[in-house]
Amino acid sequence: MAQVLLVEDDAAIRGALVRGLSERGHAVDSAPTAMAGLEQAVGNQPDIVVLDLGLPDLDGTVMLRMLRGASAVPVIVATARDDEAEIVAVLDAGADDYLVKPFGSAQLDARIRAVLRRTGEPGTDPTVTVGGLVVDPRSRIARLDGRELELSPREFDLLHYLAARAGEVVGKRELLTQVWQLPYGGADKTVDVHLSWLRRKLGETAQEPRYLHSVRGVGVRLGAPG
Repeated sequence: MAQVLLVEDDAAIRGALVRGLSERGHAVDSAPTAMAGLEQAVGNQPDIVVLDLGLPDLDGTVMLRMLRGASAVPVIVATARDDEAEIVAVLDAGADDYLVKPFGSAQLDARIRAVLRRTGEPGTDPTVTVGGLVVDPRSRIARLDGRELELSPREFDLLHYLAARAGEVVGKRELLTQVWQLPYGGADKTVDVHLSWLRRKLGETAQEPRYLHSVRGVGVRLGAPG
């Protein structure tokens, strides 16, 4: 299974999750503060971090931004906060998933396995290559014809999701639920705007596509030019 780092200040919750995840085969380290979590995340290089937001020294969102400056480790935010605007902000800051308390270790285990499937199981090479486009979710770096692209966290997630399904037509409903972790309904403009930004950085337009091809009424397909 995975090497998991749990950053949680509540001792009872921390102990229960460590026991539950250990019983499911994971190797689990834990930290009660943001700074201790940062030190372990950078020093021990876990496969995934489970992060609470209400930490005693730093808000978990601040820790997430600091961590993203040093590591591409997948992060599941696990917190009691359920405000949709905050969920979107945390995902945009680089979280890979968001889980609202209360939850059990079985659900957390399922989320861990799902995130690792998307980002690449430990010990595998998850790099995706489509034509001159190379997307590496471990380093969260995408290159086009050898040139590194300057992408926001959400743009990278969108590009990686589409590249991993190269040749398939992916609908906006799927992108909203899988990339944004949001229920479908009225937010498809969010997808359109991010696709427009992504096209610009890939050096193309909707009228003259190279990699991103819109399929009217269905979705978008990423494929190699020609």
